[in-house]
Amino acid sequence: MENKALVWKWVEEYQGVFCELSDRVWGMPEICYTEYRSVAEHTAMLNQQGFRVTENVADIPTAVMGEAGEGGPIIAFLGEYDALPGLSQEAGVARYSPLPGNGHGHGCGHNLLGSAAMLAATALKSWLEESGTPGRVRYYGCPAEEGGAAKSFMARAGAFDGVDVAITWHPSAHHEVAKPLSLANTRMDFAFSGRSSHAAASPHLGRSALDAAELMNVGVQFLREHVPQDSRIHYAFLDAGGVAPNVVQAKSTVRYAIRSRDVHAMFELNERVKRVAQGAAIMTDTEVDISIMSAVSNLLGNRPLEEAMQRNLEALGPVPFDQADLAFAAEIQATLTAEEIDNCYRKTGVKPADPKPLSDYIIPLDTHGEIMIGSTDVGDVSWVIPTVQAHVPTMAIGTPGHSWQLTAQGKMPAAHKALGHVAKVMAATAVDVLTDKILMAQMKKAHFEQVSEKPYHCPIPDEVKPPIQPRPDTL
Repeated sequence: MENKALVWKWVEEYQGVFCELSDRVWGMPEICYTEYRSVAEHTAMLNQQGFRVTENVADIPTAVMGEAGEGGPIIAFLGEYDALPGLSQEAGVARYSPLPGNGHGHGCGHNLLGSAAMLAATALKSWLEESGTPGRVRYYGCPAEEGGAAKSFMARAGAFDGVDVAITWHPSAHHEVAKPLSLANTRMDFAFSGRSSHAAASPHLGRSALDAAELMNVGVQFLREHVPQDSRIHYAFLDAGGVAPNVVQAKSTVRYAIRSRDVHAMFELNERVKRVAQGAAIMTDTEVDISIMSAVSNLLGNRPLEEAMQRNLEALGPVPFDQADLAFAAEIQATLTAEEIDNCYRKTGVKPADPKPLSDYIIPLDTHGEIMIGSTDVGDVSWVIPTVQAHVPTMAIGTPGHSWQLTAQGKMPAAHKALGHVAKVMAATAVDVLTDKILMAQMKKAHFEQVSEKPYHCPIPDEVKPPIQPRPDTL
């Protein structure tokens, strides 16, 4: 426990400045590949804390890496800082109150995610220096988790090669080691092209791209009956062809998100969806251009690492929320439906006899709730190196992900307490890896056994580049 006490001391020493970093990033919400101000804040903090900084990681201008230490194993902490569109919200207000501006908001808590991960990295840096332990610590600032798959591009570029372990977390409503469950996911665009014509005078001369896109959607609807139950297929029109019904639409583009329980099943489902699109093009005498925008792999677990993180979570206990924290969380819960609150408990499989607005208990490692799975580009990192994630409550129980309620809680004292708490969990887990040779061997063996038969293959084709967005002129 002496090593843990030393690294926790450093977390407490630095926590204040990292809460300030989190609040600054909350106040400049930037979406997928536009995080220029946020990455500048993270880069400045890395420089301030004495890290050796590498910018433009994997040729992504909003990705950054800081390293400290010498020799020994390499411990990586993964951070994020991207926001979401349409989730602008005043902080600390339990009613819908969007702020003026572009409408973006930190409705998934990534302002907290990145700051806490860098806090853990900074505390471990100081612990390495104080203890004289050989080892290197890296902080990876990763943009565009929300739909941009930056970590997949970074993994494909070899950004994580040579790293021994990756540690991260995500804001949550509960205390737990995150279950290694996520869906592999491809975002694919289907651009149909046909021939315009007068819809009344010469419809026979037209070839409708909009008809093709709609027929594709119908075909995929029928396909859904014949895919594994845990697969998911969603779509959105990027271009419906125009607003004039008296014109046969010559262009139409629809984007699909295709998800499967593992990356290999996703590859198969991708091909089935492509064939539906090609069939729709044949039926309408149009052409279809198919392009992958991004893709992520499913998460791989690492039981030895998960057990180590669970021990640290239990040693620390729950986040020490106070009555003011509980009071505001109760106000947030008053804006939620009973179904939303119940759904949060069903997902974890634990509901205490006397539930409070904020979690005050640790979920056991092998607890199973109802499976409700999304996707994350952390999955690609987990195929390259052993990876583990924590969940720590920054929000009232029942708060939906990607909601204004989550944005409203992103600067509250409860979120700041959770930021420091999870940094302690992550830093202590890193200390375990560095000081316990048995744990190091076990986690590497567990990872090798999972990838030896089916090695990592990035789901994004080599010719697809990150959809980098231009740097705003105002910066």
